[in-house]
This record gives sequence, structure tokens and C-alpha cells, in this order.
Amino acid sequence: MATPAPLPEVVLITKADCHLCADARDAVGRVTAALGLGWSERSIDDDAELRERFAEEIPVLLVDGVQRDFWRIDEVRLARTLRRALERSA
Repeated sequence: MATPAPLPEVVLITKADCHLCADARDAVGRVTAALGLGWSERSIDDDAELRERFAEEIPVLLVDGVQRDFWRIDEVRLARTLRRALERSA
């Protein structure tokens, strides 16, 4: 019997005092909730490596470690990406 693939990992990279980050949190929360998925948030304020990599693109959305969006999160694109990932894990 094959082991199903894990659920997609959704990570939002943010920073403090960022109005785009607040919008991104809302967007990611809506899409993941509709699909029954969780997500996590990491701050460049707490991680020098993330700060160096993403400082000019915050917020950044990663799905399974791959950058999928930045600045403004496209909810339709995110939902499509996550649905495809869920189909692979079924």
C-alpha cells in the first residue's frame, strides 16, 4: 500500500509593521481555511538568513519550500496551487 504524500506546507514570511503582511495573513488564512489546511508564519525580524534572502520582497509565500508569491498574495493562484498539491497527496 502506497503512503500518501504529505499535505502541502504553507509558510508566510513577514516582518513587523508591514501592512502588506497583514493583508497576506488574511488572504492565506482564507484560502487555507477553505481547503482545510494549516499554515505557519516566519518573521525576517527573527532570522538573519530569511532577512538577507527576502528583505525586498516581504511578504513572501512559500508552498513546500518554493516561493509562490510576494508583496500581494493572489488568492486564486494560491488556491489552485494548493488544490494541485492536495491532488498529488491523495
